[in-house]
Amino acid sequence: MSARPILIAPSILSADFARLGEEVRAIDAAGADFIHVDVMDGHFVPNISFGAAVMQAVRKETQKPFDVHLMIAPVDPYVAAFAKAGADLITVHAEAGPHLHRTLQTIRAEGKKAGAAINPATPVSALEHVIDDIDLLLIMSVNPGFGGQKFIPQTFEKLRQARHLIGGRPILLEVDGGVTAENAGDIITAGANVLVAGSSVYAGNDARTYAGRIAAIRTAGSTINA
Repeated sequence: MSARPILIAPSILSADFARLGEEVRAIDAAGADFIHVDVMDGHFVPNISFGAAVMQAVRKETQKPFDVHLMIAPVDPYVAAFAKAGADLITVHAEAGPHLHRTLQTIRAEGKKAGAAINPATPVSALEHVIDDIDLLLIMSVNPGFGGQKFIPQTFEKLRQARHLIGGRPILLEVDGGVTAENAGDIITAGANVLVAGSSVYAGNDARTYAGRIAAIRTAGSTINA
């Protein structure tokens, strides 16, 4: 049983958009492992964030991997644009279209790592038949669309189920929504090893606080058993 490092992926959805490049540099310096990019279309989720052009504009501000979470439908027409804009890993929702396997193939054809996400009401079993085609499995712990929501407790059981489905495969298990230093230990124990944190890192948008907040989430458990 090998140990897996805990990776912290601050979501720039909670950044100050008026100085987005500066905010990306700040979380890089504060110890972020990934930069989590939440893309929302006002259709698949009830909010609009930003598109590939904005992401491309801040890509030059860091060498950290861009973990791009597409909460959009349809998604296939936009995969290439986000790949070209600098995504390293592109995650799409199982609920966003009828051909998830094809979408994952499209992402990999662009030379990017592929992730699959499921909403709170979607069972883990929805990803059973694509598990060998993904590099990351994302469990939403809130209903997607807005930052600052509370973690849904039933997510712990879904994480345990997802960890069982992954088994010994080298797949990252990510959780997104309501992650804090207070619940990070339980989230890690349930099986996650990539924690998306938005408002719990960016609250107040004071760069002097980011390193301490990232460290607090990380020290909830520096490694877990696979």
